[in-house]
Amino acid sequence: MKEGALYTPLRGAEAGDDIKINKVENVTPFSNAGILSIMSFWWLNPLLKKGKVKVLEDSDLPKLKHEDRAETCYSKFMEQLTAQTKKGISGPLPILSTILIWQLKAISVSGLFALIKVISLASGPLLLKAFIQVAQGKEAFKYEGYALAAGLFLVKGMESLSERQWNFQTRLIGVQVRSMLTAAIYQKQLRLSTAAKASHSPGQILNYVIVDAYRIGEFPYFFHRIWATSLQLCLALLVIYYTVGKATIAALLAVILIIVGNSPMVKLQHRYLTKLMVTQDIRLKAITEAVTNMKVLKLYGWETHFRHVVEGLRKEEERWLSAILTQRGYYLALFWSSPLVITVVTFWACYLMGVPLDTSNVFTFLATIRIVQEHIRLLPDVVGSFIEAKVALTRIQQFLEESELQKRSEGHCKVIAQSILIKEASLSWDINSSKLTLENINLNIQSGEKVAICGEVGSGKSTLLAAILGEVSCTKGTVQVDGKVAYVAQTAWIQTGTIQENILFGSSMDQEKYHKVLKRCSLVQDLQILPCGDQTVIGERGVNLSGGQKQRVQLARALYQDADIYLLDDPFSAVDAHTATSLFNEYVMGALSEKTVMLVTHQVDFLPVFDIILLMSEGKILQADKYQQLVHSPDFQNLLIVKSDATNPEGRMSYSSPQSPTVSNQEIQEIDVEEELHKGLGDQLIEKEQKETGDRGLKPYKQYLKQNQGFLYLSLSVIFHMLFIVGQLGQGVWLAAELQNPAISIVILNAVYTGIGCVMSVCLLIRSYVVVELSTKASESIFSKAVVSIFRAPMSYFDSTPVGRILSRLSSDLSIIDLEVAIKFATAIGSALNTCLSFGILAVLTWPILFLIIPTVYITIVLQKFYLASANELMRINGTTKSSVASQLAESIAGAVTIRAFKEENRFISENFRLIDANSIPYFHSFSANEWLILHLEGLCAVIVSFSALGMTLMPLGASKSGYVGMALSYALSMNEFLVYAINMHCMLSNFIISVERLEQCMHIPSEAPEKLEDNRPPLNWPVSGRVEINNLKVKYRQNAPLVLRGISCIFEGGHRIGIVGRTGSGKTTLISALFRLVEPTAGKIIIDDIDISKIGLHDLRTQLSIIPQDPTLFSGSVRYNIDPLFEHTDSEIWQVLEKCHLREAVQEKEEGLNSLVVEDGSNWSLGQCQLFCLGRALLKRRKILVLDEATASIDNATDTIIQKTIRMEFAGCTVITVAHRIPTVIDCTMVLSMRNGEMVEYDEPNKLLNRDGSLFRKLVEEYWSYSGAHKQHQTI
Repeated sequence: MKEGALYTPLRGAEAGDDIKINKVENVTPFSNAGILSIMSFWWLNPLLKKGKVKVLEDSDLPKLKHEDRAETCYSKFMEQLTAQTKKGISGPLPILSTILIWQLKAISVSGLFALIKVISLASGPLLLKAFIQVAQGKEAFKYEGYALAAGLFLVKGMESLSERQWNFQTRLIGVQVRSMLTAAIYQKQLRLSTAAKASHSPGQILNYVIVDAYRIGEFPYFFHRIWATSLQLCLALLVIYYTVGKATIAALLAVILIIVGNSPMVKLQHRYLTKLMVTQDIRLKAITEAVTNMKVLKLYGWETHFRHVVEGLRKEEERWLSAILTQRGYYLALFWSSPLVITVVTFWACYLMGVPLDTSNVFTFLATIRIVQEHIRLLPDVVGSFIEAKVALTRIQQFLEESELQKRSEGHCKVIAQSILIKEASLSWDINSSKLTLENINLNIQSGEKVAICGEVGSGKSTLLAAILGEVSCTKGTVQVDGKVAYVAQTAWIQTGTIQENILFGSSMDQEKYHKVLKRCSLVQDLQILPCGDQTVIGERGVNLSGGQKQRVQLARALYQDADIYLLDDPFSAVDAHTATSLFNEYVMGALSEKTVMLVTHQVDFLPVFDIILLMSEGKILQADKYQQLVHSPDFQNLLIVKSDATNPEGRMSYSSPQSPTVSNQEIQEIDVEEELHKGLGDQLIEKEQKETGDRGLKPYKQYLKQNQGFLYLSLSVIFHMLFIVGQLGQGVWLAAELQNPAISIVILNAVYTGIGCVMSVCLLIRSYVVVELSTKASESIFSKAVVSIFRAPMSYFDSTPVGRILSRLSSDLSIIDLEVAIKFATAIGSALNTCLSFGILAVLTWPILFLIIPTVYITIVLQKFYLASANELMRINGTTKSSVASQLAESIAGAVTIRAFKEENRFISENFRLIDANSIPYFHSFSANEWLILHLEGLCAVIVSFSALGMTLMPLGASKSGYVGMALSYALSMNEFLVYAINMHCMLSNFIISVERLEQCMHIPSEAPEKLEDNRPPLNWPVSGRVEINNLKVKYRQNAPLVLRGISCIFEGGHRIGIVGRTGSGKTTLISALFRLVEPTAGKIIIDDIDISKIGLHDLRTQLSIIPQDPTLFSGSVRYNIDPLFEHTDSEIWQVLEKCHLREAVQEKEEGLNSLVVEDGSNWSLGQCQLFCLGRALLKRRKILVLDEATASIDNATDTIIQKTIRMEFAGCTVITVAHRIPTVIDCTMVLSMRNGEMVEYDEPNKLLNRDGSLFRKLVEEYWSYSGAHKQHQTI
């Protein structure tokens, strides 16, 4: 076993502290319930009463007792695992054996209850035989009938109490195991090595929790049934031997043949299920990627292609799903037919062996078979659950055994002067790879030093920071860090939560310190604009913040931690000149003046003030020196010369003063998105998860059945089941009437009985086929509609809906619809019909029993309504809390580096424990309520059966009618089995149908405008000139919200280069969003080459425009797929494009060339390279209109200059619209559009605007140069 393959318990000895808290917490009454309350589930009554009078909310549910909470379960498991591994067991982690040892007591107790249930159930037929003898007048003593009725009532009571506790205890084991595995997976992903991450995508890890861990949690419920069913069969065979003697051999052979004949099917099912889970993982990975990057897909017009990819993966999944369902259908038919087969074989054996058949032994035999048939019918579920759990555990075990990050060497002794010491270190992202990412790194950074890291794209700058954080495997040498570290990632990671929570990041609030941090990070003004200030809830991945705001929240988070060492990965590329200078002076030189700072940067303006500058290339530190020494280096001069060229096309600046910051004006643009959005929203953006409330009656069932002729398939299923029941009744009546008729020979008796049995088997086979068709067709239809609806949803949906919430519906909810709903639907109806038949037979033969049956049916309905009022809400809460577990996991996977850097693992683990418990609470109360209901129903059944038996034996039916007594009692004995099974199936179905409700919500998301309008399609070569005419454009984000764009009118002539500038919140990004119709105009229109874009399809519009978006996005696949996912171009065209965007060399270095791997999020390429890929897409697409949205934020100045030249050359004659972040990129534009507060302030040539007094553009340019000048002065001081 690997060291630290799993986390150690958080509290260990202190875990008992929770018990003290219990006194004030609202803890479940189960924690201190007495034996009678536990056995009768009386402790649950207060919650069920509350559920009857009001709709239950999360806050109404009492907490789990201490022993059942996730943290306790995880701690106990880890103690056992540690003890196991200390024994020196080599090989894989002994997870299964550890779980068994940990749960040994609970398994033993539940096993004892299972044993009592089996024995009490087996005694029923013996009592029936005695009843028949009493009915025939063969009483052993005077009041034997009364004694037998009392005995039957006691036996039924014992059977009921023991089975309820058996089920309850095993479900509780399941909750504990599920919670423990979920916690283990969560903690493992926080330590997962980079190499291991490559083989376990975020979608897969989510699947381990929301599908696999839940499947394993279901298995304990079926665990004892494996041996209990076998024991039940053995006891049944003893009773059969007691009734039919040596003919039992035939029954035994029939049972053996049925079981042995199925063993190959079990192996097949294991194989199919493994394949299904693999295809599920692949599909979920694709959906995760598409949903996470939906904005990019819509901008490129690729969402339809990606939807087709997902649908193709689903087709492959459906192939295995169909195989599994067909097998289950076969099992359903076989195991429902097996009692028929056993009976027929036994009766013919009796005839051949000369064993006499009479009322007493025939109906005792039939009662025995009828009692065990429910257990035989459960065998497919038991086998299926076992296989599912085995496959799931194997997958989770493989994940938990994956390699982990090496712990970073860190000290806290301030005696030594070094903050960071790296000696002859060679590092690689993949420890198994021979290729090093960083080679022979030597670095000695003193406490308080300021270090800048610069170099071209892909030179290893970010990797160096990652090495200090311990994220990269060190193959040689040492990396030592002394002091508390704070880290600001290049791609901002923001949690779902308020801005304040993101900044505090688990630290306690210090108002004075907090306000200083806000000021230092230039966030005060932003918070005034946001609707709820620092209490504004940020969406997942910070969707409702601009790139600049996200970076400044990250900077604030780092500053608030008051660390010793600050690792800043190019945070200033996302802010404008004003903010960049302000941040640099206030943050780096001010707040961090006494701290150790390492800043990765592509801007060379601030370099002179750094103590050391590291110049990197190809994974090596070329030089490490002060600015004054480096300035004479040719490599460093290249950066500066390029910088000078890039920032001064007019010749304003020269190489002799390379200090003016070109830190981009990006912030101006970026803040727009959300500030504008917030102006539109006025409220929190992230919506609370939808859930239905109350009893929705038949609506969700109708929603399911209206998919793909579902009503037809269900109707056929019911018809064939009714034929089966008629056959059952016919067989019973035939035996009861003719068994003692001397005119009918045994051969005819058996032949008729066998004939009816054959017809029944055929009915069962057809019913199974129909049910399988219902399941496959319905799940196919539901998935198809849900995916189309999600992919066609507007961007506002994705901004307000966490990814985990969408994935929860398309994984666990869909899995339930795939595998469970149809079969449970058919079984619930079938078992209900069986119960009605039992009641009917009793009523016909002992009519006085109707006085008991009618009130029993009424009480059953009342009890079920009482139960469902709470049960449905509990399952709905279960669904929403499961989404929260998934969302937190997805978020933590994305931010694992930041969490580790700040050493916040324990806080996130504690939150994970809390969310797991929040999900376990409704599930715990849901299955407890299920057992409560069944216990009450079984009590009623016990009364009816006892009184029926007594009535039939005392009523003067006569010996000739003893056959009917036997038949009625054989049904009566199994009546509570039938009723409980029917109610159980109905309750399970009503719980499962909530998954249909949840997916139904996904199927009806308001859609964007049509992709194509066939009667109004633009010409294939449109746009020809690229002329964009904007007429009185007004935009708002919601119906009752204020306008974000207030009547913009201007014309972008074809072939012109247009620059769009403006301060924070001016509406620039909204204008671009309106151009791509990510948001629809409230009034006005945009006309491109004489075509109103609102009159054509979205796909026709978006595919005819090009954009290089601000956030570079890559997808898992190959390099070729990322440049051209639609496969519209040849390899040679792609190589030419890679040459133009300076990626050819990097791609050629890879062994597979164009087929080189790109992992999810493109994390195996630098951010600058990802940006170049996006440029490559635009070059390949070659459209007449190109939108640049800070296309070069993450690349060095040398590459930036080349890119700008490439764009000028390659897109000459095209309309290029640049949202201005870097002032120099706008100065040479044909026209500049200045915006303020959603209005157009000016639109003219840049030179004219520069010479115009009061011009906003002139003011912005002067501001830019004045800040540059201010910075120069700072440098000379």
